[in-house]
Amino acid sequence: MVTTMQLSEHFKPLQGPAFRLVLLAVHTVGCGVSLAMVLQLYGYLRLFTWNASHIGQAALLALPVAAVASTLAFARFSFGYLLSFYVYTTVLGYVCLVPFSQLAYDHRLPAVSAIISAAAFMAPTLFLRWPIKPRHTISVKTFRRLIAAIAAVTLAILATGFFYNFKLVGLADIYQFRDELRFPVLLQYAMGIALGALLPFAFACCIEMRARFAAVAILLVLVALYPVTLTKTALFAPAWLGFLWFISTRLEPRVAVIASLLGPIAFGIVLAILSKQGLVPQSMYLNYFGTINFRMIAYPSIALDVYNDFFSQHELTHFCQISVIKRLGTCPYSEQLSLVIAKSYPVGNLNASFLATEGIASVGSILAPGSALLVGLFLSIGNHLSEGLTPRFIILSSGMVTQGFLNVPLSVLMVTNGAAILFLLWYIVPRHAFADPQHQSPP
Repeated sequence: MVTTMQLSEHFKPLQGPAFRLVLLAVHTVGCGVSLAMVLQLYGYLRLFTWNASHIGQAALLALPVAAVASTLAFARFSFGYLLSFYVYTTVLGYVCLVPFSQLAYDHRLPAVSAIISAAAFMAPTLFLRWPIKPRHTISVKTFRRLIAAIAAVTLAILATGFFYNFKLVGLADIYQFRDELRFPVLLQYAMGIALGALLPFAFACCIEMRARFAAVAILLVLVALYPVTLTKTALFAPAWLGFLWFISTRLEPRVAVIASLLGPIAFGIVLAILSKQGLVPQSMYLNYFGTINFRMIAYPSIALDVYNDFFSQHELTHFCQISVIKRLGTCPYSEQLSLVIAKSYPVGNLNASFLATEGIASVGSILAPGSALLVGLFLSIGNHLSEGLTPRFIILSSGMVTQGFLNVPLSVLMVTNGAAILFLLWYIVPRHAFADPQHQSPP
């Protein structure tokens, strides 16, 4: 009979740096294949054109990004590890997209800037350790009451949202109604924080405390936000958190992080192959590939291409897209940046990550690495505040924040998506409330 210890020893090679390097290489190739499919499938956007002769150039541009990302094979797990891997995937997609871009700006400096920005961001988020030891002030009993209070608050937010809007419509129809939604500002923020931070945090707590029925109930509350907000994020949040639970329970934490994107990307590629062979319906392939491989993975990279082109011809924002800064002085853009971009490109309301907004749009390509370094320093606080929490808890509780991280500016991530609230919750979690050595990451 094989014991747990023997099984752990048997799979030990799958937990080392060499295996993670191989997995990162597979992820890099998978991203390239997926992007090639995106370029062919979505060429009608006229932002890029597929040309097989440019594959070699894209591969050469990917090499320095992959070299920077190789540090992920050796760094220890942290919240910053999650963010760094997602930044790597976005920058990798952008530099591979450059040879196929139809946008007329000079791509050389922005491509180099993106690579340096990735390195500048990853340095503090992977390796900086704040010298101040956090103090945790609440008891386990108080913490359990806090979880109950979070559940009650989110139910109240949901009930209030029902009062303003409740429409059961299909995914294809949500855009007909979403622009008509009108919520009080405080309720908008509350729903964003509930979806991004409070409910995933409560879900992670329930999983760690083995309260499975309560965890399922939280996922149902997340689904219930869909007819109120009419966002795909709310509808797919339970599936995403369930997937993160599955891989973070069964895989070494750093491997689980890589699998969190590699798995969905690979499944989209497999569906494309099966669809071509007539083994699965084309509609199934297109719906999945459009949601995951295009919207979730490629779109943040495409945003970098679009923002670089737009701000090569227009005035920089100097951070005035942040509402507080806009009130303090003049701003060349009266509307939200995503709406301004949408008027010039066929991409809809293109919200984008800090790489595009706090970087390209605010300070330009030359200074974007400096902006990325500052963002990395700021977000490394999350590493400090989550110190001592199990890797699985960090992955689950930040599951929705990390999704938002790819698609919204830092200011929106911290406030509207609730990252600031999540950091505070991490700080006050009693480390002995549900610590499980089984889920601790290896050194």
